[in-house]
Amino acid sequence: MGQDRDSVWLQDYLDHLRFERRASPRTLSSYRRDLEGYLHWCRQNGLSPWQKADQQQLRRFIAERHRQGLASRSLQRQLSALRGAFRFLLREARVKANPAEGLRAPKGESPLPAALEVDQMTRLLELPGDEPLDRRDRAILELFYSSGLRLSELASLDLAQRPHDGLLEVIGKGAKTRRVPVGRMAMDALSAWLAVRPALAKPDEQALFVSRRGNRLSVRAIEQRIALRARQQGLPCRVHPHMLRHSFASHLLESSGELRAVQELLGHADIATTQVYTHLDFQHLAQVYDQAHPRAHRRRDGNGGRK
Repeated sequence: MGQDRDSVWLQDYLDHLRFERRASPRTLSSYRRDLEGYLHWCRQNGLSPWQKADQQQLRRFIAERHRQGLASRSLQRQLSALRGAFRFLLREARVKANPAEGLRAPKGESPLPAALEVDQMTRLLELPGDEPLDRRDRAILELFYSSGLRLSELASLDLAQRPHDGLLEVIGKGAKTRRVPVGRMAMDALSAWLAVRPALAKPDEQALFVSRRGNRLSVRAIEQRIALRARQQGLPCRVHPHMLRHSFASHLLESSGELRAVQELLGHADIATTQVYTHLDFQHLAQVYDQAHPRAHRRRDGNGGRK
């Protein structure tokens, strides 16, 4: 009788989604599949799926699904289905609480942004042509790679912010200001662009980079120009501004090993963000620490190992 009631309550919730919430057939199908899987798991483990369920039970259910290899997005969908079902049953006074509220699925691994190889980056920067738009696009690419700027940071640059003494001041996330170095090649490219900028820019336009119409170059336009230039230069992948920022960080870290410096240049509040950005693993971090920290050196044993 209890199992029949559990299934009836599930069907009541699905009817609520269908007739009251006007859920799509696809949503109904996925919710039915997820919740029937939950009921089956409860029956296998001798547990009450609704009235006596608590957060510990739901955590155990999600943890088992996670160990079985279910992706984070699928786990999030299952929790969403459970939250909705318990919310409905609570409204109908069939349960006294919603144990799914506040539960979060384990986070999946975030895909790392791709980086260009050094020779690919060099090929991209060697744009031919001397027309104003050629000079502008070359300056944009050089500045992205030279200073590791975010797309929003570069797009918002004003003429008054152009680099002085090899340094550029940008406003990043959270309206935080930071100063980044600008390399010689980027400075040369910017100078070449500034020499022809007046021919395109409207008289009162303050943007450093402008479109052929004389207005500030939009974020979307910058993305399109970079993708176009990459295709013209024969790069085998789709190139976007974030890839240039990641290439900057990766190449700098590979050459210097200075993780903290790269963190500062990227404007990351947390060094863990930089660690992911530059696809370092914790073993490498430990090696950097062991080699650089004055209190980290341990005495080696006779076989070359550490004691």
